[in-house]
Amino acid sequence: MNVGEVDLLVGLPTHNNAETVGTVVQAIQTGILKNFTRERAVILNVDGGSKDTTCDVVTASSISDIRRAYNTHALRTLPAISVRYGSSPSSETALHTILAAADLVRAKACAVISPESVTIEPEWVSRLLHPIYREHYDYVAPLYRRPKFDGILVTNLIYPMTRAIYGQSVREPYPSEFGFSGDFGNQFLLSHNWRDEHGQFGTELEMFLNAAGSGLKITQSFLGTKGRAENRSDDLVAAMRRTVGVLFLSMDANFERWSADMSRHTGLAANPEYEIISDSSRVNRKRLKQMFSDGVSQLDSVLRSILSPSTVGSLHQIAALDEESFRYPADLWARTVYEFAASHHHSVMSRDHIVQALVPLYRGRALTFMVENRNSSAMEIENSIENLCGEFEQLRPYLLDAWNDGKRGSHA
Repeated sequence: MNVGEVDLLVGLPTHNNAETVGTVVQAIQTGILKNFTRERAVILNVDGGSKDTTCDVVTASSISDIRRAYNTHALRTLPAISVRYGSSPSSETALHTILAAADLVRAKACAVISPESVTIEPEWVSRLLHPIYREHYDYVAPLYRRPKFDGILVTNLIYPMTRAIYGQSVREPYPSEFGFSGDFGNQFLLSHNWRDEHGQFGTELEMFLNAAGSGLKITQSFLGTKGRAENRSDDLVAAMRRTVGVLFLSMDANFERWSADMSRHTGLAANPEYEIISDSSRVNRKRLKQMFSDGVSQLDSVLRSILSPSTVGSLHQIAALDEESFRYPADLWARTVYEFAASHHHSVMSRDHIVQALVPLYRGRALTFMVENRNSSAMEIENSIENLCGEFEQLRPYLLDAWNDGKRGSHA
């Protein structure tokens, strides 16, 4: 409240980030002082119980050296405030705190930046805030330069599905950096069920889906290289819950919008600055293939409750293939995901069990994508992702049929 009203707010959620947060804060300060010299701004650090000196590093950051280095002079001070919201980290609570603070200070444009983004440049701040503050966008998603096998869950499921059902070609729908207007932030703050058990994870994705489902003005900004250091979790089940689980839930809430015109084209072109770079990741083909085949066999009765008979039959056929011949085709993968979404909607069993049952099948699709593209150029991988998106878009009527059909299997 001592800050008063501001034009810009940059949120920085932290937990034991003392080693990197100083560099990130300096980049944020530089970005604001260089690009928004007349605007009132505040940096808000929301901390989830750090045991190190994270909060001290944030509040001790000085902007005098930055002013001298860049010969800039802000008309007002640039406060960096640190608040602790609990004794353990929660991305949902951190975002809730940032949104509540933005509403309190009546910020017109806001950005959230990860303290682990060691590759950050001062220009990131302008690229996230400028479209909101100057061009009146409601939401800004980032674009990064990424290794080609980084984020396969996004490139092979979340991105093609959000693009197909919401008409938005947003490459990073579950971002750690993003921008949003104060109006949209307040709208989401008031509409989101913060006490719902599903809100404990994937709130960043849900915020994007809310913007897409509400038909708000969305754009993308290229930030630069995204390092691998910021790995949210190695637990694939947890990753599926906070991505696929959240996406499936959003489809119920936004059904009227995404089902209104299943033949529409995407409303946002992919930014040409999006880049894929070489990747030295090694693929354990034998292990992934075995995990897929074991999953199909062990979950047979579960899959028969979720999927149509023809899809289950196709999965057993490819599970029986040897390692060299194994391939999970894009069209079969799209039908699989759509049938999972429809069964999630119909709650044919525990929704969490439905999401978990998709894990071994995703491993099979990930294996296919990595093997097919192991020697591919960046352009060839882009074409592969584009072709997969095409399958999801072409099968939108199939999704709607499955969604409206409460009897499992009749959409085979």
